[in-house]
Amino acid sequence: MTGRSLSVRRESGALESEVLSALWAAEAPVTAAQVHVALQAPELAYKTVLTVVSRLFDKGQLHRKKVGRAFVYWPVRARAEHAAGLMTAVLAGDVDRIAVLQGFVDALAADDEAALRTLLDRSRERRG
Repeated sequence: MTGRSLSVRRESGALESEVLSALWAAEAPVTAAQVHVALQAPELAYKTVLTVVSRLFDKGQLHRKKVGRAFVYWPVRARAEHAAGLMTAVLAGDVDRIAVLQGFVDALAADDEAALRTLLDRSRERRG
């Protein structure tokens, strides 16, 4: 074995999720360098974080503005809106929608199930 440290391998999309979480936790727009620090992952190269932030911007998930020599970034959507979009994307995919929804409902805690019932009732009332 060499003196090099072993790299930490993340699941596909995990680093994007970590970067988005750091951006949602920030109280204001931040630079890629600030995201790198917030991730508290010394094994992660700054250039990797910069690449992920740039790709998220290219995908339309981040806003960006030039401030001095660097760009600052902030999320386009709030965390809850993002999560709802992911759920919608799963249901729009080539899956058994009923099975997916059943699995989701079966995994709900009682208070979440009650909240979902309330939201469904309100939605039904609005539609008339």
